[in-house]
Amino acid sequence: MSFWDRIEASLADARKRTLGALLEALADRRRRRDEAAFSIALIALSAKMAKADGIVTDDEINAFQDFFHFPEQEADKVRMIYRLAQRDVAGYSEYVRRVAKIFEDSPAVLEDVLDCLFHVAVADGVAHPREIELLDETADAFGIAAPAYRRLKAAHLGLGDDDPHLVLGVEPGTSLEAVKTAYRALSRDHHPDALMARGVPPDLVRIAEGRMAAINAAYEQILTDYA
Repeated sequence: MSFWDRIEASLADARKRTLGALLEALADRRRRRDEAAFSIALIALSAKMAKADGIVTDDEINAFQDFFHFPEQEADKVRMIYRLAQRDVAGYSEYVRRVAKIFEDSPAVLEDVLDCLFHVAVADGVAHPREIELLDETADAFGIAAPAYRRLKAAHLGLGDDDPHLVLGVEPGTSLEAVKTAYRALSRDHHPDALMARGVPPDLVRIAEGRMAAINAAYEQILTDYA
């Protein structure tokens, strides 16, 4: 069964119940490293995130379509999930809880999902305070480590005055060799092959580009201290 066929099969289930119930079922079946499960979770949370400031703008919808590429003949399946999520009476927090349960043993996947949500939140050029609150809530519910969340914020909102050591997850004063080791490990984790191995659809592997840019910027900034 193809990726899109699995999406369609899941949608048939969603029509019988609710999308929230479908997410719960995905968690119960422990469908790890599955592109369909990742995509359904992402589309559902993106739809909820787009409504966070009370208005779903064309920019937010277009941004989702920009980084989540899909064949035009499959567009109805994606729109169906989007509409189901927006109509569901379950709130954003409930969706976050269910997605966290699906990937509870795959923290890197949850970081990938959160990265996509940042794309949706800043799509209209403004990070609305309510959207930032929801991103903070999501990071907490997903158990995202502080350095990982700092990397995501730096990728989408800029490094600003943030300590580059915090972005790399190393303490100030760490040896140069330890900094290089941390940098190499992060580079491996955010390589396209690593994302595909943990179930991120091929068209979405480029979401890690912003994270790598933030990692590279922090690394280069730290290196200047050792020059």
